[in-house]
Amino acid sequence: MPSNNSLPTNPSQPPKALIIALKKVLRPLVRLLLSFQITLPYLIELLKEIYVDVAERDFRLDDKKQTDTRISLLTGVHRKDTRRLRSQEKDNEQSPPAVSVGVQLVSRWISDQNYLNTEGKPRPLALKVVPNSDEPGFEHLVQSVCKQDMRARVVLDEWLRLGIAKVSDNNWVELNTHAFIPSAGLEEKAFYLGMNISDHLEAASQNLLENKPPFLERCVYYDGLNDQAIKELKTDAEEQGMALLKALNKKAQALKAQDQTPNKDNQHEETKKPLQRMNFGLYFFSQPGETSDKDQ
Repeated sequence: MPSNNSLPTNPSQPPKALIIALKKVLRPLVRLLLSFQITLPYLIELLKEIYVDVAERDFRLDDKKQTDTRISLLTGVHRKDTRRLRSQEKDNEQSPPAVSVGVQLVSRWISDQNYLNTEGKPRPLALKVVPNSDEPGFEHLVQSVCKQDMRARVVLDEWLRLGIAKVSDNNWVELNTHAFIPSAGLEEKAFYLGMNISDHLEAASQNLLENKPPFLERCVYYDGLNDQAIKELKTDAEEQGMALLKALNKKAQALKAQDQTPNKDNQHEETKKPLQRMNFGLYFFSQPGETSDKDQ
């Protein structure tokens, strides 16, 4: 939550630089909304709900009850709408089951030595048990994460639908990607849109508002590049970026396993610090540059 000292002294005149940034942020969002026929009136109603929720959660006064009147004053949302929005049932924002299970399975497949080849890459896994083979197959992978809660065939059918995996003629399952990024499935792709853009924007927003050490947020930007240069840079970004993501995934798996291992020194701790989550991502984007009048 931003401190009061971070807020502009005159809210009716927000910084011009921030308005310019907001227009850039909103432009691709509006393009996406229009692609799904989400109109301005629908968005306004959605914004009212979010304004009220953020004000209620993040802008409380110490030892004072948050009221409809104060939230209405903070947000500009009419008090009648504020009261209605505060009393309505919240939407379920949990991740789709295919995502929560799929992320764990892919993470193990690309980091556990049992499922890697000699080059350290995820090897094809036998769909069924191979006679006289000690190498664990796809069913073993699924059971190592899901125990008996989900059958391997159910997971595979969903992965085939999403484009995460493919099956060869001799019943070997191959991973199509080194990260759980569905090529199909609107629900799954929309979940990652929300999570990744939200976390990136949270990091950038807190860097703008807070005085504490900033979150990592860096980029490499160039214009004036030809098609071949873009192609080479995109390839390098994918290869080197995936190598970094795989290394972080492997370390995170090890640290989480280490933290979950019983330790005699902390078995009797009455209070523990709350667990945290992290998100580190990569993106690559390119488009034709705008041509000025003098270049025509």
